[in-house]
Amino acid sequence: MMRKRITVALLAGAVLGILCIVGASVRADFPLSTGYLFSFWYNRVLMGVVIGLLPAVRVPREIMLRGAILGFLVSFAFFSSTGFQDVMGLAAGIVYGMLIEYAAARFTTNEARSKSRI
Repeated sequence: MMRKRITVALLAGAVLGILCIVGASVRADFPLSTGYLFSFWYNRVLMGVVIGLLPAVRVPREIMLRGAILGFLVSFAFFSSTGFQDVMGLAAGIVYGMLIEYAAARFTTNEARSKSRI
């Protein structure tokens, strides 16, 4: 069950990382370097790994709170590397943390329900 949680969180992080690249490219006034865009994507993938490694929580408020906290902590590393300039990226990281945690918790919850019916 834990392997599937990690996989869901990792894939969610990778997909949201692509959305981050698109969003950063659209809002930037100048061309962004490949290294910068890769770092943005990798930060979201790392967020998925961190969230996926933790055990699932079932209470919706705890899911959202833990996702927001972990999203903030992981995104803060990237935010600090930008000289504390990319506030939008930090805010997106908080929201993406909640989305990744929600997806991972929902998948784990559905799996646990289906096993209990057998």
